[in-house]
Amino acid sequence: MMVLFSHCQTKTSYEQTTSGDTTKTAGQDSVQYLSEPLSTDHFTADPSAHVFEGNIYVYPSHDVETTVKEDDSGAHFNMMDYHVYSMESPESAIRDHGKVLDIKDVPWAKRQMWAPDAAEKDGNYYLYFPAKDREDIFRLGVAVADNPTGPFKAQPEPIKDSFSIDPAVFEDTDGTHYIYWGGIWGGQLQKWRTGKYLSTGDSPFADEPADDEPAIAPQVAKLSDDMLQFGEAPKDILILDQEGEPIKAGDHEKRFFEAAWLHKLGETYYFSYSTGDTHNIAYATGDNPYGPFTYQGVILKPVQGWTNHHSIVKVEDQWYIFYHDTQLSGKTHLRNIKMAKLTHKPDGTIATITPVEEL
Repeated sequence: MMVLFSHCQTKTSYEQTTSGDTTKTAGQDSVQYLSEPLSTDHFTADPSAHVFEGNIYVYPSHDVETTVKEDDSGAHFNMMDYHVYSMESPESAIRDHGKVLDIKDVPWAKRQMWAPDAAEKDGNYYLYFPAKDREDIFRLGVAVADNPTGPFKAQPEPIKDSFSIDPAVFEDTDGTHYIYWGGIWGGQLQKWRTGKYLSTGDSPFADEPADDEPAIAPQVAKLSDDMLQFGEAPKDILILDQEGEPIKAGDHEKRFFEAAWLHKLGETYYFSYSTGDTHNIAYATGDNPYGPFTYQGVILKPVQGWTNHHSIVKVEDQWYIFYHDTQLSGKTHLRNIKMAKLTHKPDGTIATITPVEEL
């Protein structure tokens, strides 16, 4: 298969081996991908994966071509609906269950339905998603279905007191559900530092803290019993360095940018996230869902394309990471979802994965 792409990666060696196909690219040396796209029928990104009813369900965003000019606010990510995908096993073909929610059916939403997630409780399924409201402020919404493939019916209003992007829901072993979210720059999290939306400039970099100040914190809250609202006031998630100090805003290799995810192994909670302009999926560990979490390292090195967004799920006895790149299109706003095995080492750390390699 011939593909064109404009974002190339530094040549590296694999730290986790999995078979990959070699793809010849125009004007460049050959590139080896760790994994191949799961689906080629639509452009898909930001895959949130879960095991429901014994099957793997993937809830991605649906990338579309757009005439919107690319900028650092992410305006060119102009998604307008969601599809649901499923797999009977990690080795089986993926199935597209079609469109399950359209922005036209969300009364409060204006544009940009970015990365979603899903959860189950008492036989009901909940799709959590961000979108800009009529004032172009990102809010979080929720839609409900009676099966994991939808269709989902959106609530008439966004979640009260919600803001920013990238919701991710974690169910702890006691059955409590927590929602994590946030993203800076185009995700607007930096505009909420005062507790209210405050924008001092049009630049997506405006309102960030100084480099020597603590980085902007992702958010967490328990969900209400009906799964439709926050069950408590949102809390900051503190991410610490190995010396126990808050990671600083200027430390772009480690600071939170977007794409929060939580998974648990034993008694350890793993909080993972994208570092944004340094393009890693990093992780930190803690002993409870609220943190603080201590930075440990990188799970997934940069993919082809600007964004890096993931989810982590256990299928039977094996852990997997779901992610995306731009192998099929070469355009940063037209992505395709992938998956790879993920390994927890005996010491509790996670083996670093290299998703693409120039040969």
